[in-house]
Amino acid sequence: MSPLPEAELVRSAVQLYRYLLRCCRRLPPGHIQQHYRHAIRQSFKVHADEDDPERIQQIIKRAIEDADWVMNK
Repeated sequence: MSPLPEAELVRSAVQLYRYLLRCCRRLPPGHIQQHYRHAIRQSFKVHADEDDPERIQQIIKRAIEDADWVMNK
């Protein structure tokens, strides 16, 4: 099960960013939320120049799987 039902609708980097930030809102407030929000921002900065559509879809798939793992932890 995905952390939020909209996971299968994520197709672009912007949609992924918004989706991951919505997932963060479901985490306990405080340092945990801040940590994951920072990690999300950093990952987007690192991958901002990615232009291969196949690689972008791989990144999106992995990010959703990682979010699922964090939310179920």
